[in-house]
Amino acid sequence: MTTTSTPHIDPHGVEIAETILLPGDPLRAKFIAETYLDDVRQFNEVRGMLGFTGTYRGTPVSVMGTGMGIPSISLYTYELIHFFGVKNLVRVGSCGSLQEGMELYDVVIAQGASTDSNYLHQFGVPGTYAPLSSYRLLEQAKRAADERGQRTHVGNVLSSDIFYNANSEALEPWKRLGILAVEMESAGLFANAAAAGVDALAIFTVSDNLLTHAQTTPQERQTAFGAMIEIALELA
Repeated sequence: MTTTSTPHIDPHGVEIAETILLPGDPLRAKFIAETYLDDVRQFNEVRGMLGFTGTYRGTPVSVMGTGMGIPSISLYTYELIHFFGVKNLVRVGSCGSLQEGMELYDVVIAQGASTDSNYLHQFGVPGTYAPLSSYRLLEQAKRAADERGQRTHVGNVLSSDIFYNANSEALEPWKRLGILAVEMESAGLFANAAAAGVDALAIFTVSDNLLTHAQTTPQERQTAFGAMIEIALELA
């Protein structure tokens, strides 16, 4: 572990653990730290992106907000990996479901992340790179979910750059290809982790059903996703 600073993370001497949970919302990071971790110390507040380190069942764990979108999570995860030695990066967030039979508060574990972003262009592969999660972390997360009787869906998600799409039918091709749900970050996270040889996973709670238009409230998205968080903490 290192306690250096970067343009976007200034830990003031607080160590960042090798395992980190990454919600988009910095207030959700604060909630996770205060609710689930012991001996909590804050390691970041630059640009309001709150980060905390504590212990979970005696094991060091950090949690930090990443903001919305692939550019934001990719910036923070690059620094966490390359400057602070983070080895296990677990995105915890919300998603909109695209398939029949997926209900609000179901948990989605992303095996892979398709994307409409140009972020992957930088890696210069002569084709289409398919960013995948860490199978080791995925297997552990699925086992933890099954042991607690949590309803889960494992598969491919869409990391989209677009929240409000001018094309109202834009998600239909993704749905036909079996994409489980839509979010905005995981493809960048998985690609950064793969390029650095570290492990990453994304776990979501279904906050919106894009078929039935059922949805949770902003307050629920901030605080009520306990099952997802507890599964993620089992990966530490």
